[in-house]
Amino acid sequence: MTLLFKIAALLLLTMGAVVTGVMESKRCIMYLTGQHNVVPQEEILRNDITHVVLAFMRSDVFATQETPTEFPLFTTVDKVRQQFDADTKVMVAIGGWGDSKGFEDGARTPESRRRWAANVKAMIDATGADGVDIDWEYPGGNRDDYKQILNKERVWEIEAFVALLEELRKTIGADKLLSIAVPALERDLMAFTTKTMPRIVKAVDFINVMTYDMMNRRDTTVQHHSGVQGSKEAMKRYQDRGAPADILNLGLGYYVKWFMTKTCDPDNIVGCPTQLLEDPDTGADMGKTGAFSWRDKTPEELAPSFERAKEDGFYDTDDSFGYWDEEEKRWWSFDTPESIKTKVFDILGPMKYGGVFAWGLGEDAPAFEHLDATIQSLRQLSDVQNGLAHDSSEL
Repeated sequence: MTLLFKIAALLLLTMGAVVTGVMESKRCIMYLTGQHNVVPQEEILRNDITHVVLAFMRSDVFATQETPTEFPLFTTVDKVRQQFDADTKVMVAIGGWGDSKGFEDGARTPESRRRWAANVKAMIDATGADGVDIDWEYPGGNRDDYKQILNKERVWEIEAFVALLEELRKTIGADKLLSIAVPALERDLMAFTTKTMPRIVKAVDFINVMTYDMMNRRDTTVQHHSGVQGSKEAMKRYQDRGAPADILNLGLGYYVKWFMTKTCDPDNIVGCPTQLLEDPDTGADMGKTGAFSWRDKTPEELAPSFERAKEDGFYDTDDSFGYWDEEEKRWWSFDTPESIKTKVFDILGPMKYGGVFAWGLGEDAPAFEHLDATIQSLRQLSDVQNGLAHDSSEL
């Protein structure tokens, strides 16, 4: 379906809402990371960002008996706030991949949950943050150490995770934001069920569905790591479990991934077997996959293949982008400005999701092409939904 037809269909879907009033704009959330603390200089690229989430503060900072006197972060909320529009919310993300010990300790008992939540509130008060984003990857198991600590030993975390969110909401108050970053793949959704979801959505303001890294070293066949169809399916999983569409945010990956494969059919890449990406006994990385951001210098040994990927890559039937380097047997997968536009018009608009978020803002420097595509697509979607776009010349 062409972009114009997609827009026309969206216009028909939203005309009823336009009659009753101007529709609320979508969230545009950017993670700002310590690895790539870069903000675009152009105001036009900053002013539409609704939330900036600073990643990360460690979870064990809050798992203390006494209230911490320091809250280590790569920057300050005040410094970041000065770089964005006055209405932009600045939040602090806690956790991240490989950082779960503080969550385990904090969530274990009613008393530990109260103490952990009180320390989070103290951090919010001390830093002036507008709220927190909880990045526990993942409650219930499938973590970085899943080969050493089996999921059956972490079943208790499912209820504890929900109870921790409820304690956080009660402690930080309704005037502060509480969000969670959650997995996209079915295999990782142990804590997100039809039983837990009603309590989760009551506690949080919004949910960031990490619709990237949907191919990782635990996989054995080629997939799009941030594909359009995969993103659709991931978002629907949360709706099927009871999450309202308007609190769900669609994730975008502002970075590149590659994977080594076996011999593939060049005309039928998706589903092709990979080489062994993960040690089956220890879960260790076998060095057959990797990632880097648009900000990073392309590793010298990957540069020729990456250039071929950018020049000769293909768009799949769902507009996901990829490239298989037949010479090196290397699969490249990443979002492009075009695939981002497709996601906004094929997923965000029709399903009435609350917004998008990206990992991460500085990862898209220096050109910020993916950020620009995100912002322009959200503006176009807003125009369509508010009846302001009438022909293709406006898009």
